[in-house]
Amino acid sequence: MTSLSPPPSTQQIVLAVSGMKCAGCVQAVEKRLQQQPGVATAVVNLVTEQAAIEYIPQEIEPDSLAKVLTTAGFPSHVQNREGGPETPTQVLKETQPLILATVLVLLSGVGHLGHIPGFTLPWLTSIQFHWGLATLALLGPGRPILWEGWQGLWQNRPNMNTLISLGSVTAYLASVVAVVWPQLYWDCFFDAPVMIVGLILLGRALESQARGRTKASLEKLLALQPMVARWLPNPQVQPERFVEIPARDVQIGAWLQVLPGDKFPVDGRILEGSTLVDEAMLTGEAMPVPKIVGDDVVAGTLNQSALITIEATRTGQQTTLAQIIDLVETAQTRKAPIQQFADRVAGYFTYGVLAIATLTFLFWVGIGVHLWPEVLTQGTLPMTHSPNGVAAEMAPQAAGILLGLKLAIAVLVIACPCALGLATPTAILVGTSLGAERGLLIRGGDVLEQVDRLDTLVFDKTGTLTTGHPQVTDYWVSESSSLPVGEDLSSQTVLQLAASLEKGSRHPLATAIVEQADAHNLSYLSATALETVSGCGVTGQIDGALARLGSAQWLQDCGILIPQQNQHQGHQLAQAGKTLIHLAVDHTYVGGLAVQDTLRAEAGQTLKELQRLGLRIQMLTGDQAATAHIVAQELGLEPTAVQAGVTPGGKAAFIAELQAQGHQVGMIGDGINDAPALAQANVGISLSGGTDVAIETAQIILMSGDANPLYRLVDVLRLSRATFRKIQQNLFWALIYNLIGLPVAAGILLPKFGVLLSPASSAALMAFSSVSVVTNSLRLRRLSLTG
Repeated sequence: MTSLSPPPSTQQIVLAVSGMKCAGCVQAVEKRLQQQPGVATAVVNLVTEQAAIEYIPQEIEPDSLAKVLTTAGFPSHVQNREGGPETPTQVLKETQPLILATVLVLLSGVGHLGHIPGFTLPWLTSIQFHWGLATLALLGPGRPILWEGWQGLWQNRPNMNTLISLGSVTAYLASVVAVVWPQLYWDCFFDAPVMIVGLILLGRALESQARGRTKASLEKLLALQPMVARWLPNPQVQPERFVEIPARDVQIGAWLQVLPGDKFPVDGRILEGSTLVDEAMLTGEAMPVPKIVGDDVVAGTLNQSALITIEATRTGQQTTLAQIIDLVETAQTRKAPIQQFADRVAGYFTYGVLAIATLTFLFWVGIGVHLWPEVLTQGTLPMTHSPNGVAAEMAPQAAGILLGLKLAIAVLVIACPCALGLATPTAILVGTSLGAERGLLIRGGDVLEQVDRLDTLVFDKTGTLTTGHPQVTDYWVSESSSLPVGEDLSSQTVLQLAASLEKGSRHPLATAIVEQADAHNLSYLSATALETVSGCGVTGQIDGALARLGSAQWLQDCGILIPQQNQHQGHQLAQAGKTLIHLAVDHTYVGGLAVQDTLRAEAGQTLKELQRLGLRIQMLTGDQAATAHIVAQELGLEPTAVQAGVTPGGKAAFIAELQAQGHQVGMIGDGINDAPALAQANVGISLSGGTDVAIETAQIILMSGDANPLYRLVDVLRLSRATFRKIQQNLFWALIYNLIGLPVAAGILLPKFGVLLSPASSAALMAFSSVSVVTNSLRLRRLSLTG
């Protein structure tokens, strides 16, 4: 397991950024960061309130970047990754806005009680009370909104707060004018700014709680990190004496004691004892895994049944859990292309709304009331009262100005770049978090979007479709050969020579040969000048002779003749689905070995399900064609779906050819030889048991346990498609909301239907749109996955 790493010349830091309320804020923060010298890339996420920055340490410090954003109106600091339970102060801080918002909404509605016949509350329904309440609301809880809105306008980066500020302040000033100059007979609506502030705070409080639930999965991962380790300072002399130290202070090689019921503080290897380990946090599998001496354990997993002693192999930020957390955090800051488009649209959205509000006011004052004078008398504008208490009508000109103001305020308040900005990141946040919980590590929203576009999946055979643990079934010596090294010529000698060449290699076939030699207690010969010929075999010097071990085609290309009887023998073994490896010494064929791997139990079912989902399946292997076709037949693949004898470079070239034909290709592999193909593919997918190079290259890692690891591919497809359905739904409703809401707020239904959307109603609709988008994304958690 490895995390995403920036280029060697740069480092990566995550800033916690507050004060962002919409996609316009996101664009402003990204632009400000990208303008700083030494910043290579900056990606900002509205939902997680984080900025992932790749920077050159020699040119700028993280604290300086935080200060730049803080000065720009977005208080920031370097992200603290330590998790923990919420404190009472944090809980109170989160509930205060909800309580305050509820009080404001209730008080703003009190003024309407005076319209109920027989109900009198002289003080609470008086104009003086509502004037004072509006003043306190704007200067108290509404002050941050006003400040951020006007600051954004002053710095030429207007945002959602700018629209709310203009709307609420305009409503307040218009009401003050009505009180100071009663001869205008204007309607006072002091309740509007109070209702706007209250509903905005209420919507943000509910939205914050919903967004908090989308981040719950990452917080669970953070909470899995153990804080304390039981260190054995002198295990050989005093094996029972331990010292409790912070887990972050554990050094590689240290011996640690882990009690039943405790989590492993670091990655390690068991030295003493055996136990059952709950690895559900890592793989999503509920069944505990038996572990014995020599087995690896992972930080954060649970020791269930017995006291054991482990040796620390990875500590701190190098543990698998820490790197998973880093990968998930990075994934949630990387943007999908569809999100980048939405952010660009939302970034210019505020300017458009300001223009629409201005045009709305000018239209109704200058044209609208003249085209439809009945709007001033059809009850859309309430009657006001003269100073002496006698009912009176406003002058048409004053009434037109008041109508234009109301509609312009409604336009400003109902506009919601927030919903548009939240549509994509909330769904991606839930999707990547859900994947992490179920053992699917996805490196970002851009990867999820690319998975949704795939039409072809290319599988490596060995270790991916097969178990990756082959065994030597046959080995032989050629009767027509004489051996230039050693004294005896026998099949055991062939096995001994092959194991001597392969000792130290991590290739599954090499491991099988070495294990077979060990099982027969064969000694190893001294092999020097070892060299791996990618996709062909290995060469080395043994007793001064050049030995080659590899495929038949490679030996023939080197001018080595394989006797006819051995070719026939190899053909029969290949027909049985076995992989052939041939040995030659000094251009003389010596003998060979047959190795057989077994298919993963879930491989056939996985491929059938993927085909049912509409994907084209291809299999690539460096193995012989006969063996590859037998495996394909067992999997239900057509012969045309198999490419055998393919080198690592050939795998990448095959994928490039498919891409040139217009296909979107995903590659699934696990070995070093798969790395070029994983990098070439639109999406590279690796099993967690693969090599470090394969995992580093892949964009999706299937962190599964022993049961059905390959079937997790189906989960990846389902999760990707479900996530992008949510994104499409969110964007659709966010756009529809604005396409319908803005014209209604601007008065399009007023002449014919008499519908006038009040500023308070606009605020309620705006708050509802943001909450609905986040809530819809949360429904993604109901998706059923095998983990």
